[in-house]
Formats: sequence, C-alpha cells, structure tokens
Amino acid sequence: MIYKSLPYSIPAVVLLLLSSCSSMYMPNVPAAPMFKDAGEVYVSGNINLKGNVSASGGVAVSDHIGVIANGSYVDRKDSPTDFAQKMGELGIGYFTTFGQRRNRILEVYAGYGMGVVNELDTRTSTAGPAVVESRDMDFNKIFVQVNYSSTKREKIRLFGGDRALNYGTILRLSHVNMTDFKINQLNANKEQNVLIEPVFYTRMEVGRGWQIQYMTGMNFGLMSNDYLKAGHPINSLGILYKFGGKN
Repeated sequence: MIYKSLPYSIPAVVLLLLSSCSSMYMPNVPAAPMFKDAGEVYVSGNINLKGNVSASGGVAVSDHIGVIANGSYVDRKDSPTDFAQKMGELGIGYFTTFGQRRNRILEVYAGYGMGVVNELDTRTSTAGPAVVESRDMDFNKIFVQVNYSSTKREKIRLFGGDRALNYGTILRLSHVNMTDFKINQLNANKEQNVLIEPVFYTRMEVGRGWQIQYMTGMNFGLMSNDYLKAGHPINSLGILYKFGGKN
C-alpha cells in the first residue's frame, strides 16, 4: 500500500517544495516623478505580464520638497498557485537639479506602506482543483529610495517627430515586516526582511507632458526566510503625465 501511494504523494511534495521557493511579496513599480520646480504634478500607471498594476502620483510642494503616493494591485489565477496582493505607499523627499541645462535630477524619498497578500496552492484532482495550502499575510514597510535621471541632449526621430529620451535609475531599500501571517487559517511564525530593489528605466516623450516608460529591475533579500524573501523581478510598461511648475 505504501508503494502504491508514492506516485500520488510525489506531485504534492514537489508542489509544496516549489511553492516554498516563491516569495509572498511582489514589489511594485516605485514612483519616480523627477521634479524640477515647485507646483509640478506627476501621475503614472504601469502594468507587467503578471497582471501587476501600479499607479503613482506626486506633487512638488516647494522648489525642493516633493510628496509621492503609490498603489499596486494584482490578482493572478495561475495554477498551481493563485496570488493576490494589494499595497499602498506614501512618501516625502528632497529633489534637486544640476548640470548646465538642468538636465540631471536627483531625488531622495522616505516613506511608509501597507499591504495584504493571499496565496492559494492547488493541485488537480478527479473532482477538480483541490486546495493544498492557503497563506494570508498582512505587512507594512518602511522604504528609502534614491532616484537619478538624465535627459539625452540629442533627440530621436520617431513617429514623425523629435522625441526626447530620459534614462533613470532607482535604488530602493525596503524593510518589510509581517504584521499578521496565517497558514491554513492558523497563526504562523511571522517574518521580516530587508530588500534591495534596483530599478532602471527609459522614458520617451510622446506629447507635451506625456511619456512612455519601460522599467526593469530586480530585488535582493538580506535575510533568509521561507516566505518573505526576494523574488518577482520588475519588468513593466507604462505611461506618465507631468504638468504644472514654472514651465
């Protein structure tokens, strides 16, 4: 009887091992308004192939102080693991421009965020999908990020016009802490981690104040955990709009 049950138990064991290798935290697309002057307003939206939708906004409240807000949402039904996450952030920081043409921008932000994650492992059975394990996590995070951008002097000829290109780097350090964690509706040991999240982006001007942006990045965890660890690289396409300010 033991040998007969082995072929049925092996897939379940493999599934559990694979699910334990995934991270319960999916990073959002960081806000990078790249302010130059007081009164500027920035809004953007991004989406990736995993269905993670991120939206962010910000305003330059003075010549050097900016406020940013960020939110993301994903609800992916992808066997063998269903993954859903909601997260919001709020931050404040300092920005400045330099260079002969003010074409280089440096921003430093610090902020706080909260989120909820629900994961569900399933396997196929004769009666349909069967639940193997459920995991539910509430978390908060404290982050510090540095944004740097440079505008290319030469423009490219595309779609019948001259398009300016911006290149940027975002380096974010996040401390993520579980505030509640349940496995199969039972309390489990909570985890925390420090994540380093470098992100690189390219933006192309498509109209007055409008830009298309592509972001790519990764994350690294400084702590060894079973559930709250690095994973889910950032590869996202979006659009942003910036208006107001002196110009």
